Amino acid sequence: MEQKLKAIINELYKKSISQCSDRELYLALLEFTKKEMQGKKRITGKKKVYYISAEFLIGKLMANNLINLKLYDKVDQVLKKNGKSLADVCEAEPEPSLGNGGLGRLAACFLDSMATLGIPGDGIGLNYHFGLFKQEFKDHKQTAQKNDWIESRSWLNDTGVEFTVAFGKTKVKSRLYDIDVIGYDNGVNKLHLFDLESVDESIVKKGIDFNKKKIKQNLTLFLYPDDSDEAGNLLRIYQQYFMVSSGAQMILKDVKEKGIDLHELDKHVAIQINDTHPTMVIPELIRLLTENEGFTFKEAVDVVSRTCAYTNHTILAEALEKWPLSYLEKVVPQLVPIIKELDRLIVRKYRDERVWIIDNDDRVHMAHIDIHFGYSINGVAALHTEILKASELKHFYDIYPKKFNNKTNGITFRRWLFSCNHELTDYLSGLIGEGFMKDADELKKLLKYKNNKKVCDEIAAIKHLKKEELAAYIKEREGITIDTDSIFDIQIKRMHEYKRQQMNALYIIHKYLEIKKGKKPVRPMTFIFGAKAAPAYIIAQDIIHLILVLSEIINNDPEVSPYLKVIMVENYNVSYAERLIPACDISEQISLASKEASGTGNMKFMLNGAVTLGTMDGANVEICDLVGKDNIYVFGKDSDTVIKHYEKADYVSKDYYKKSKVIKEAVDFIVSKEVLKIGDKVNLKRLYNELLNKDWFMTLLDLEEYIKVKDRAFADYEDQAAWRKKMLVNIAKAGFFSSDRTIAEYDKDIWKTNN
Repeated sequence: MEQKLKAIINELYKKSISQCSDRELYLALLEFTKKEMQGKKRITGKKKVYYISAEFLIGKLMANNLINLKLYDKVDQVLKKNGKSLADVCEAEPEPSLGNGGLGRLAACFLDSMATLGIPGDGIGLNYHFGLFKQEFKDHKQTAQKNDWIESRSWLNDTGVEFTVAFGKTKVKSRLYDIDVIGYDNGVNKLHLFDLESVDESIVKKGIDFNKKKIKQNLTLFLYPDDSDEAGNLLRIYQQYFMVSSGAQMILKDVKEKGIDLHELDKHVAIQINDTHPTMVIPELIRLLTENEGFTFKEAVDVVSRTCAYTNHTILAEALEKWPLSYLEKVVPQLVPIIKELDRLIVRKYRDERVWIIDNDDRVHMAHIDIHFGYSINGVAALHTEILKASELKHFYDIYPKKFNNKTNGITFRRWLFSCNHELTDYLSGLIGEGFMKDADELKKLLKYKNNKKVCDEIAAIKHLKKEELAAYIKEREGITIDTDSIFDIQIKRMHEYKRQQMNALYIIHKYLEIKKGKKPVRPMTFIFGAKAAPAYIIAQDIIHLILVLSEIINNDPEVSPYLKVIMVENYNVSYAERLIPACDISEQISLASKEASGTGNMKFMLNGAVTLGTMDGANVEICDLVGKDNIYVFGKDSDTVIKHYEKADYVSKDYYKKSKVIKEAVDFIVSKEVLKIGDKVNLKRLYNELLNKDWFMTLLDLEEYIKVKDRAFADYEDQAAWRKKMLVNIAKAGFFSSDRTIAEYDKDIWKTNN
């Protein structure tokens, strides 16, 4: 191994390892690792999974690939011997900007697990040049800049394969790029990313502004372009069709090259539709089979319905896509007759308008296509699936009870333990063996050490080391000094009202006001946020503004700052998460019950020894069941209560504001002189009015209990012996949330690649 690496370095630079910069070593390791991966077998089988998703938040790949090749330690030793650090070298890698949040990170974990378990399964997505956006803070507000991550030498492999995609009379060329996905001590699958041949990066001018109507130049520039106008909505449909048409053509090409009869497509292919973005793959496959392959419409519908499966990730109405039929007629007129015919099939069969594909306002419900013309519908946590069956999709569950199933999300331990927390990984390996690297359930062996002070203290010492590393990184990146003996309370996720970062901010205001009144906490508290808000999501932008203003006020107040620090990290991404998660003491999972389908950050924190503070929502329910109520902090109204509030429309936030001095004081502070002096009056007043007059995600409903339970968690932290047991139990019980378990369930119940 060492000689191979030295030969590559010599060929590239005519230097020794010690003479190379970290950037040079990264490029040499890139070539070395790609060659090692090429030597691994391609995973094959009778049946293959195509996991199609608008997002694949894969993160930096160097460390992960070396771990899965079982070469990380060897490379690390070679570099150390020459005065270099593999961690520093990995820093030189640009992070691919191919996703936004949990949906995309889940897809990346799933690809890793499919390859690890030896399941033939490839991803299908788009090769976004600038991805979501690069977040920068200016005047206490988020600004969006293009995130230029693609380099001439990267993990992307140009296959030379092209497809023609038609939008009515307009035609464009897609070009296929592949990224190898190596399993842990196993073979290789692929992530297929389609790019636009005629894409033109130069049309992006200031920030992320570009002409949304120049489809032939902009299709693969950005993930989730601003859809606040018709042009933005149309662009999203263009993107989705470009992805599914390219993917469908590739799938049929793959199958035909194997000599398989397309009438038996379902016996050789399973297409997993990840959320509603790829829904048009269903009518597109029907179109291709009828127009090009001689299928009758009925034959095409039958085989496609046995091939496609749908994962639902949300019960939020705005996230279940509904496109005006007129928009589809503009972008994909060739699909409209097929969608209308699919709708006619349903209308003839069912009188309930709620299950029709095209509603009375001529909107096409994408999820309805997936449910009627797919063979499986799964939720992503036990509670989420039950809510789908009992309320949100009950009218479909009544028709298709056998189609519905649950697949609780998972995370890949290769990334979220081995890669980001080597110290904890090494310690656990020495303690309970390396079996958990392949079978995460073996972490349960830790439980026998629950009352072993030495083991608990060692895990706590590793946590403190990770806090020191994070503090140094934040000091370098954000310019803020934090006390590593303080409690690290962390909330990192997409900025959205239902995730209730605003409730966390109100708690911080409450603590600030208490300190100003002379009530000093026993231990300093550090609150860390990481989140991006969609550029068109105004209230989410306002919440970021409030947090940044609070950070300015609190961190510069000599009376308060020794006890309280607030940091919102800039441009939160996978790389930042890999530092934040191992350092966390309290994991904030505070979404309004019934609104978070699952969450995966909660699992990553738990695996690294953080204790969850959360509502009984999403996978928090399963975390609570696993660790027991002594090892999690639960608050808030349950999902049934929340759903009834929505049904009755009887929640009035102002009532809670009027009844509680604590709530009133915290909410009023948003528009206090102190805050308005630093912040923008328009943003702050709008957020204040939103909380008082609407508060759609019921922040004030749970605020008082949140304050009470969070205070109890902070008080309990002072009993370090008891807290360290909580940490150990959380790590020991995290094995259930391995994406290997999730993917094994998908394969057993949905894909059946071994049948």
